[in-house]
Amino acid sequence: MSIRVTSVSKVYNTQKALNKVSFSADKGQIIGFLGPNGAGKSTMMKILTGFIKPNFGEVFVDEIAVLKNPIEAQKVIGYLPEHNPLYKDMYVREYLQFQASIFKVDKIQIETCLEKVGLKTEAHKKINQLSKGYQQRVGLAAAILHNPSVLILDEPTTGLDPNQLVEIRELIKELGKNKTVLFSTHIMQEVEAVCQRVIIIKKGEILVDKKLTELKENNQQIIEVTFDYKIEEQFIKRLPNIISYKNNYDTTWYITFESEEDMRPKIFDFAQENGLKILGLNTQNKNLETLFREVTN
Repeated sequence: MSIRVTSVSKVYNTQKALNKVSFSADKGQIIGFLGPNGAGKSTMMKILTGFIKPNFGEVFVDEIAVLKNPIEAQKVIGYLPEHNPLYKDMYVREYLQFQASIFKVDKIQIETCLEKVGLKTEAHKKINQLSKGYQQRVGLAAAILHNPSVLILDEPTTGLDPNQLVEIRELIKELGKNKTVLFSTHIMQEVEAVCQRVIIIKKGEILVDKKLTELKENNQQIIEVTFDYKIEEQFIKRLPNIISYKNNYDTTWYITFESEEDMRPKIFDFAQENGLKILGLNTQNKNLETLFREVTN
């Protein structure tokens, strides 16, 4: 098992950043680590990499106890933090040579990494001359330089244009074939394109830990309906097969059903029985974005 987190808690003064968080991951898994701002994602990643210590719990990476042997653990981890800490007055190749000397990596690896992340043509430039997207590539190159077995990437695609996004997604997918990759992002389409599994965290607690295939195979459907005037919650509750509902505007409801049949005719019947007119009716697939909204709102 490449990553094992057991009952990890972290408290800052009176704020509980993580509360008894537990999960594990095997080699070859790419996991999207999601949550709203302040959910505890970056804190968990910093604990995994040995940069900060939890108040309680245990963390293992490649069976190395991170709390007891942080340096040994860091040798098998590639880490790209949210705020990419680069020495911007250095040249790209010079910076990677510096990183290679820390990890005692053969310099031939530098050229391989430059090729992988698409930096060959920029290697002669100073890092501060590069766009934000290319600076992200430098950080990613540094993270994979020592061929780690575990990659922890905090917002790795920040600042990339659409073409660069596709290239980096493909690189992450390729790396994920023989490494464990845990990465956070606010772009749900990115997770759906790259990950096999998703973990959603809020206020320091894991709310969802599922394979993406499980999310796609369920019978849930979300229907957005707008009536001609505001109706009370107890009326909505009369609809069959309801899982949850939310009143976004006075007359508009987002209703989640668990059913194999299309629930729109049921809503039409419901409106007719209660003397209501329907001004708008849209159905949405139950995807990662709608699940994220449901559990984090």
